[in-house]
Amino acid sequence: MKHYHRLIENNAAWAQEMVGQDADFFAKREAKQTPHYLVIGCSDSRVPLELMTGALPGEMFVHRNIGNQVWETDLNLISVVQFAVGVLDVEHVIVCGHSNCGALKAAQGPATNGIIDNWLSDIRNVIRWNASELASCGTDESRLHLLSRLNVLQQVGVLSRMPIIRDFWTRGKRPMLHGWVYDIGSGLIERVVEQVDSAERSAELLPRN
Repeated sequence: MKHYHRLIENNAAWAQEMVGQDADFFAKREAKQTPHYLVIGCSDSRVPLELMTGALPGEMFVHRNIGNQVWETDLNLISVVQFAVGVLDVEHVIVCGHSNCGALKAAQGPATNGIIDNWLSDIRNVIRWNASELASCGTDESRLHLLSRLNVLQQVGVLSRMPIIRDFWTRGKRPMLHGWVYDIGSGLIERVVEQVDSAERSAELLPRN
């Protein structure tokens, strides 16, 4: 239980520290949230989205899943996008992948992961569409890094073609879409694609299948 209790103790220390810096820190955030960003990230525990960007509570709306996937049939994700952009009026939607991703490793191997393999199917599409480029990588590490970038590009592309995003754009709400890869080994963010905010920019992200 020591690991669990440590979370509670850390929470109490953190809350005290925040109030020490600003007595109204939590009161200001209790009434409403006004985030500038929606981040669609991987569930990997090594990717601390708020911590690695210095975002304070209330600044970042977050959705996570295995492999930072964007599915047009995922009602959970679509609902998050609808609320973030349509209600909270976020300015930026970021798909954030990361280095040494277990989902990408699994997608490169045989389908032996049960129900997870259904979830990884779009990553396998990315691998198939970019087989020659991936095969030209000299090492497993460089191939995995390239796949991380390609996966992010694919998910931003899917997001940019979703009817809900296109509808926001036509109605003057122009969330800019971005794609990142977070390097767990260095703690740094690599910017893969930025400022996708139109059908024309979306067309540049069409998969090469």
